[in-house]
Amino acid sequence: MTSYRAAGVDLEGAERHVTNITAPVTSTWNDGVIGSFGGFAAGVTIPSGYRTPVLMLTTDGVGTKLDLARRTGIWSGVGFDLVAMVVDDLAAIGAAPIGLVDYMAVGSLDPTRDLAIIDSIARACLVAGCPLLGGETAEHPGVMANDQVDLAATALGIVEQGSEWGPHRVQAGDIVIGLTSRNLRSNGFSLVRTIIQGLDLDMKIDDSTLAELLLEPSVIYSPTVLAARETNSIHSAAHITGGGLESNLARVIPTGLHAVIEEGSWQVPPVFDMLAEWGGIDRAEMVRAFNMGIGFCLVAAPDTVTDLIELLGSRAGVIGRVQ
Repeated sequence: MTSYRAAGVDLEGAERHVTNITAPVTSTWNDGVIGSFGGFAAGVTIPSGYRTPVLMLTTDGVGTKLDLARRTGIWSGVGFDLVAMVVDDLAAIGAAPIGLVDYMAVGSLDPTRDLAIIDSIARACLVAGCPLLGGETAEHPGVMANDQVDLAATALGIVEQGSEWGPHRVQAGDIVIGLTSRNLRSNGFSLVRTIIQGLDLDMKIDDSTLAELLLEPSVIYSPTVLAARETNSIHSAAHITGGGLESNLARVIPTGLHAVIEEGSWQVPPVFDMLAEWGGIDRAEMVRAFNMGIGFCLVAAPDTVTDLIELLGSRAGVIGRVQ
């Protein structure tokens, strides 16, 4: 007799999965969360202190970096990649994250792997100060290979109406502050996977393997950026993801002005030079594909830059100006 299990869907395994992930997920909850874990939906109350709150939504995934995680079994950082992509998008308009839901599609459930992934997402949500409200884990037998995984998330943020950062605030003479990233974060991995074809992922590079270097988790900039929001000196911000520094920064500069970036004003991490050499990739293509060591930019009034950099910490430095 045909059954759902025979078709490749393990309902009992799905129930065990929910039980396994209850603790890491609910560890991210705060007093603003409404609902119970395992229900059909959960919500959050609007934080106090807003006169005219605007709710903002963004969604994204980890992309083909997951293929390297699958090949190596290194899943502990993918949650940071996922959470960073959405909460840092919210931070780019000055919005604080107040809730996140994830979607994980798998060919077949794997309790050890799946718990590691959800635990990673929960740990990243704790760093971001954002409750993981719930999500969905879906088996796709016959559509995805048994060991395949895809991840996506949607984050809800809040900002005071009228205080949103954007190009409308930017003026000639503003300073561009860059926040450094020592790794690839979660972008450009279709090119990375082409470059490293045939290489041993276990080969040693300094104190790590090639796999560990490439799978190093994304920095989450949102808490640092939002702490600086209170200075009222930031005009716009850019999350440097796919398309690199040039195309993402251009999105937050108004027509008639442009950002001039000073090459050499920050140190490009060695991983980028290594990939360029292995792949025979010219500088222009590297800049188009990767963050090149800058994961987030702030555009701010020039007379506030010194105090702003002190508040932002060691990752921050002036990398250009608006003309």
